Amino acid sequence: MRMSSEDRRRQLIEVAIDLFSRKGFAGTTTKEIAAAAGVTEAIIFRHFATKQDFYKAILDHKCGDQSADEWLAETQTFMDRDDDEGLFRFLISAIIRYHREEPRFERLLMHAALEGHELAIMHHNQMHLPIGAKLKEYIARRQRDGAIRDCDPSVVLFAIAGIPQFYAMQKYMYQCGQMPPSDERVIDAFMLILMHGLKTTGLKKVKRPKK
Repeated sequence: MRMSSEDRRRQLIEVAIDLFSRKGFAGTTTKEIAAAAGVTEAIIFRHFATKQDFYKAILDHKCGDQSADEWLAETQTFMDRDDDEGLFRFLISAIIRYHREEPRFERLLMHAALEGHELAIMHHNQMHLPIGAKLKEYIARRQRDGAIRDCDPSVVLFAIAGIPQFYAMQKYMYQCGQMPPSDERVIDAFMLILMHGLKTTGLKKVKRPKK
């Protein structure tokens, strides 16, 4: 059955994501993409003039997802309420969930960084830098309020994002076998560490959000 132009374009993007995530941009040819999609190279070039255009379409497809706007809107609701614990739990959960649901795209971006692919790095920065700037502004404001320990807001953000990212990469990208089976329990533990540190003195129980 013939696909519509939009369906064919979407199919080619999905096939290319799979190949780029395993072999990188430089290591993948349009001939390989065509073979995996069951079409000729001419079909690919009908939708994407160059391999670079193909790569840009993938990045636009993933980074321009409507869910990103929804994610930002939900983040803003926590910041508007000065809900530090809710915000940090939301960020940690979202990072782990993204690695669990989108391991191919994470591998693709890692290949791009290793290859120094400017287009992919630019898209990554366009998406993450504005979010990071907004979060650092929030952290700095909460520090002025005396709610968060006074240190470089960038370092605080690296801790919040870096801990779950490393865990998720080990579990879902490298498929490390000796990982905790429950992401929810891991999130609880990360929240305990972030909100109260590692020492037991004066330890308070972190409340889990109601479903």
